[in-house]
Amino acid sequence: MPHDETFIDFLMRRGVSRRSFLTYCTATAATFGLSAEAEIGMAAGLAAAPRPSIIWLSFQECTGCTESLTRSGAPTIEALILDHLSLDYHHTLQAASGEAAEQARRNAMEANYGRYVLVVDGSVPTADGGVWSTIAGTTNLAMLAEAVRGAALVIAVGTCAAFGGVPAAAAIAAPNLNQSGARGVAELMETGDIETRPIVNVSGCPPVPEVISGTIAYFLVNGASPPLDASRRPIAYYGKTVHERCTRLPSYKAGRFALAFDDAGARNGYCLLQLGCKGPLTYNVCPTQRWNLGTSFPMHSGHGCLGCSEADFWDRALAADASGFIGSAFYPDFPPQT
Repeated sequence: MPHDETFIDFLMRRGVSRRSFLTYCTATAATFGLSAEAEIGMAAGLAAAPRPSIIWLSFQECTGCTESLTRSGAPTIEALILDHLSLDYHHTLQAASGEAAEQARRNAMEANYGRYVLVVDGSVPTADGGVWSTIAGTTNLAMLAEAVRGAALVIAVGTCAAFGGVPAAAAIAAPNLNQSGARGVAELMETGDIETRPIVNVSGCPPVPEVISGTIAYFLVNGASPPLDASRRPIAYYGKTVHERCTRLPSYKAGRFALAFDDAGARNGYCLLQLGCKGPLTYNVCPTQRWNLGTSFPMHSGHGCLGCSEADFWDRALAADASGFIGSAFYPDFPPQT
């Protein structure tokens, strides 16, 4: 597929209609709070954009981020962007292996130096020279340092790449658990271990696929990252808490709480706060974007939020009693005033 082919030409060749393309652009622009005029501009800019090269590196991870992406449905715009359109290197999805795969990565980096989008999932081990995880004899840290130099944008996909995630867990009872020295990509930039480049964190375990595609679409049209919060996450997607967006919020405000999983209250949409839900502490778009073509999200299926898009979700020490109730130390407005 030629890299000078425009985005809209490629989509039309793949059988995606112009109507579907415009629908996607409208939804993405609306998410970022753009005006109707800006929505038209996004469609025009994205249609004319050349096919970008995306290099996807997977380090200490469970492949959950890729699994989430490939379950976004087909043929959808987000799947085409990251699976078919421009994915020049991906450990899990590529057909090539061994030296052929590594040569493909080097060729893509050289041909698109300064222009490619580098996607990273999984944390990066730094202990013992980084030998805890290697690819083709190269440590994750060394491969990342090489790839970052020519990247126009770096997207840390998933909480492991963004903040270290599960591999970096300190654990209250075992403070030395992070023996691999796992760290997130942004932290490595801050400490000077790799060069600094524009970076966006798309956190979550896993993140919603549309957040990944929307971030890339914004960059292609505007040539810059979208507005970010203090954790380098797109405000359009992470600007509100899960609690604020939750479909069970009316029950919270009315003082209706489930007291056990699958009790009558849980089945009737009562708030899951007293069962340990971390929605009020977690910023994410999952209640409105959802997974699997908008089918569901944790609270919709009856489970409380785990807080997976936050930096400390694995280690967060919550004062919970035997029932899982978190307590007023973390929610000073509980119980709600009715």
